Amino acid sequence: MLKNITLSAEASLIGKARKKAQQEQTTLNAQFRRWLSRYANADVKASEYKTLMDSLSYVNPGKNFTRDEMNER
Repeated sequence: MLKNITLSAEASLIGKARKKAQQEQTTLNAQFRRWLSRYANADVKASEYKTLMDSLSYVNPGKNFTRDEMNER
């Protein structure tokens, strides 16, 4: 269920944001919902990243690589 909220911003900023959203073939409302989801879930993603890194802590490359070695292809 969607719930309405009221936000305040400068009229010129809202106009620019609406124009940009229109160029991206979306709406300002859809962009806000996307941002709100990312904002609300940022801690979850950070936690998931930490869990992943902890699960990979056993990896040991055996030495420190130079920049040139890391960029070799």
